[in-house]
Amino acid sequence: MKKILFSVILAFAINGAFAQVNEKELLKKNEEAAAKLKEEKPNGWVKKGTFTFLANQATFNNWLAGGQSNISGNIGLNYDFNYKSENWNWDNKIIAGYGLTKIKGQDVQKSDDRLVFNSLAGRKAGGYWYYSLFFNFQTQFDSGFDKDSGIKTSHFFSPAYFQFGPGMLWKKSDNLKVNIAPATSKLVVVHPHFTELGPSFGVEQGDSSRFEFGAAVNAYYKFNVMENVSFENILNLYSNYLEDPQNVDIDYTLNVVMKINKYLTTNFAFQTIYDDNAFRGFQTRQVIGLGVTYGF
Repeated sequence: MKKILFSVILAFAINGAFAQVNEKELLKKNEEAAAKLKEEKPNGWVKKGTFTFLANQATFNNWLAGGQSNISGNIGLNYDFNYKSENWNWDNKIIAGYGLTKIKGQDVQKSDDRLVFNSLAGRKAGGYWYYSLFFNFQTQFDSGFDKDSGIKTSHFFSPAYFQFGPGMLWKKSDNLKVNIAPATSKLVVVHPHFTELGPSFGVEQGDSSRFEFGAAVNAYYKFNVMENVSFENILNLYSNYLEDPQNVDIDYTLNVVMKINKYLTTNFAFQTIYDDNAFRGFQTRQVIGLGVTYGF
């Protein structure tokens, strides 16, 4: 009788143990499913951004190897406000940057100056594909001058670039997407006083705007090479059907952010542009420095 009673108690104990294990596994699976559902379900508006201040300084005093004392500072804003629903996806990004540098014995000069707004809306087509419509706007904040003559060559909204058109968007995530727009309109606007004596930024002499029609490809890829180091790649390609379609305009930007702690980062930015209407060659911009970053 005792053996039978012991066997029954042991059976209940084992059963209870297995039940607890199964319950834990079931709970874990439910939590994973809930997390996956939360990640995939529509979440309305998501807004996030970073504000960065970069500073660089070099001082030379009786330095026999040579060198020029200089100081520079850059401020930057990278802000996203995106909307997502079951069938719609609307990504918006504002990029703004302005910087100054002072070399001993020379006037203060700009080291960065840009304002960019990108908007990309998509309607679900199937899988990772969306029917899309995109809009891009670019200009600068401050005046630009020719380094040799000192003549003003640009200022706010001159030049200003507009691109817009329908297409197809392939989007795997917010950090990996490619938009193909084979019917894209492009408009370049400059103030008439920049074209009085000749063409400016591709706008013919005496005109204040230039219209183009072609194909655009926009790609975005952001990834972490390690826990605190991120690479952000932004590529824009454009071919003008109306004139020299083989001369593809290229605009590529690489932003590398290496986090030191919550607020301190080391930032590296590289941008290259090829637009033979504005300049027959590659334009490059490079900024590196220790930064104070605030996320919001």
